[in-house]
Amino acid sequence: MAAPPYRPKCSRLVGICVLLGALWKIQAEQIRYSVPEELEEGSYVGSIAKDLGLEPLELSERGVRIISRGKTQLFALNPRTGSLVTAGKIDREELCDRSPKCVVSLEILLEDKVKIFGVEVEIIDVNDNTPNFGTEQREIKVAENESPGTRFPLPEAFDPDIGVNSLQGYQLSSNVHFSLDVQSGADGIKYPELVLELALDREEEAVHHLLLTAFDGGNLAHSGTVKIHVTLVDTNDNAPVFTQPEYHVKVPENVPVGYRLLTVKATDPDEGANGEVTYSFRKVRDKMSQLFQLNSLTGDITVLGDLDYEDSGFYDIDVEAHDRPGLRARSKVLVTVLDVNDNAPEVTVTSLANSVQETSPPGTVIALFNVHDSDSGENGFVTCSILDNLPFTLEKTYGNYHRLLTCRTLDREEVSEYNITVTATDHGMPPLSTETHISLQVADINDNPPAFPHASYSAYIPENNPRGASILSMSAQDPDSIENARVTYSLAEDTLHGLSLSSFVSINSDTGVLYALCSFDFEQVRDLQLLVRASDSGNPPLSSNVSLHIFIVDQNDNAPEILYPSLPTDGSTGVELAPRSAEPGYLVTKVVAVDRDSGQNAWLSYRLLKASEPGLFAVGLPTGEVRTARALLDRDALKQSLVVAVQDHGQPPLSATVTLTVAVADSIPDVLADLGSIGTPADPDDADLTLYLVVAVAAVSCVFLAFVIVLLALRLRRWHASRVLQASGDGLVGVPASHFLGVDGVRAFLQTYSHEVSLTADSLKSHVIFPQPNYADTLISQESCGKSEPLLVTQDLLETKGDPSLQQVPNPA
Repeated sequence: MAAPPYRPKCSRLVGICVLLGALWKIQAEQIRYSVPEELEEGSYVGSIAKDLGLEPLELSERGVRIISRGKTQLFALNPRTGSLVTAGKIDREELCDRSPKCVVSLEILLEDKVKIFGVEVEIIDVNDNTPNFGTEQREIKVAENESPGTRFPLPEAFDPDIGVNSLQGYQLSSNVHFSLDVQSGADGIKYPELVLELALDREEEAVHHLLLTAFDGGNLAHSGTVKIHVTLVDTNDNAPVFTQPEYHVKVPENVPVGYRLLTVKATDPDEGANGEVTYSFRKVRDKMSQLFQLNSLTGDITVLGDLDYEDSGFYDIDVEAHDRPGLRARSKVLVTVLDVNDNAPEVTVTSLANSVQETSPPGTVIALFNVHDSDSGENGFVTCSILDNLPFTLEKTYGNYHRLLTCRTLDREEVSEYNITVTATDHGMPPLSTETHISLQVADINDNPPAFPHASYSAYIPENNPRGASILSMSAQDPDSIENARVTYSLAEDTLHGLSLSSFVSINSDTGVLYALCSFDFEQVRDLQLLVRASDSGNPPLSSNVSLHIFIVDQNDNAPEILYPSLPTDGSTGVELAPRSAEPGYLVTKVVAVDRDSGQNAWLSYRLLKASEPGLFAVGLPTGEVRTARALLDRDALKQSLVVAVQDHGQPPLSATVTLTVAVADSIPDVLADLGSIGTPADPDDADLTLYLVVAVAAVSCVFLAFVIVLLALRLRRWHASRVLQASGDGLVGVPASHFLGVDGVRAFLQTYSHEVSLTADSLKSHVIFPQPNYADTLISQESCGKSEPLLVTQDLLETKGDPSLQQVPNPA
């Protein structure tokens, strides 16, 4: 039922007063109603249209609607009747708990005039709750020797209604031993107590059954009951006593579930079971039982749910301690919930530099930021900090503004980027903090030259390399960045054999790869010494140098070159002379060869590749000496042809061959005689030429023999041995010159001079050449002084016997 709205005092019978009251109410823009709880949905609350001076149908036309801040819409407008009605059942106890007055506020919006009218609806309590003890029965143990007048606490009932509808009193069933006494506390709560009127006798009656009734007021009174079982026990004359009549505890709102608030303690001087104390809550409401828990054995009160200061900042908890027989004591626990520091500081960056040069002086400003904390007091006082190992510092300026500064000169080569974390921390308990990350790039300057990892370099390249071959890759590092770190390479100007080094090698300016511009020849250039320069692209550019030594590695690219016997330039061929009386091991001649390579590529070995008479001659492997392998026989041919191969030890090995013609005869005349009797030439011109040549050789031989005879005569005259001279003179006729090797003078002569007959097939004349002294001695060892000197004859003469001419041809092995 709606309560009459507030109006100025005047008679309701007078219509004008009613009209003036309505006008005053609209002007005051405040409307009040009252409605009992538990009404059905759509129940009438008040006439909004009437109180606004409108007709019911005008509500929709003028846009009248309810604006409510509550989570649940409790009321609604009936557009047909213009009334304010309930949107559902309203439970006053759920809405306002035990508050003496329960008022719900809402606003009515008149859209056409954009006007707000406040409406207050008071919820009137009705007796809709029954007193409840929370248990169906309670056992009380009473010592049989208890004195009359002893009081025992009884369970209390709870009625959520208020006023006359709340709990009004208690009644106890009739019993001669017990009576009921109701005490009222300072908070107005009634505490029932059981009073012992007469002495008890356990042997007569061990248990007394009582019924305790709690009743409320109101039009329809309600009541609740609990069964009381009084059990008589042996003497227990001391009840538990709490250490404090009230316990006070303060707890922050953010304590975790399971947090121990405090421990209540009660002591009982009795012994045994009569002294064992247990604890329990008294008159616990559902909401409180969801937030706190009491350990019945230890008395620990712990947090069972999440506390919220905004929901409730204070709790009043009744606790009870009782011993085994049932003696009880009461105490209170007053819990104050404290607000906590639940707002972290906020950091707003006002100005920020993303990069700074590494040469910037200390004190350069990096960032400007503001710090704010919504909390108050110590919880709102904020300090800022950064890590100590960073080259930066914080400086507080105006108000809550801070500056981030450099405290020393930066070096990009040490650290190129800083990730600075600014931590803003308040002074709350516990403190809350906010981290702001600032990324700072250190801009580079060209303060570092390129550096090679080695002080010097060595490289090896085989000779005969292809042009453009890569020799070596060099790399220099510059710790700077971008253009300051871009390295280019070059060669210092220098010359070799009068030519610039740039004609031999070049270097890629970007990669540092060194290339050969020519094919190297070890026999001409064995090494190169260069200076490589690395320069960066900074402004101004910085550079560094390093030395490079290039070694040319020899390859086996030169075949052995035969020096002796050498091939004459006039087309003639040489003939070596071997006397028929030569013993095995007789040195016929020596093949002399050289190799322009080096190392094992120049190590030479000699071998007999081919012989017209196998087994007659042998060639020394390391020396090239041609010696007889056996004694010469009469059946051995006059002319012996030998092919000697000279081979080096390179990979692959190279070789050269030379063809030797050895004349087997005791003297030059014998050679000529034998050659003359070989056969008649087919061509008459050739026969005449041969005849002339034979005559010329014979004449020369005669002159030579005459010279020898004169020389011997002079010797014999000095010795004054005329008889020996005469005998010798007669015996010289027809004797070869080589038979005088036993005489010192002849030996000296033969070692000093040698005959060389040069016969040319394309000349009509023959000529005899006497070469300079020591010609033979320069190529042939002293062992060969006892043999005849080489004889050169014409190619045509040798071909009459069908033998090849003297050759010197280098061949690969």
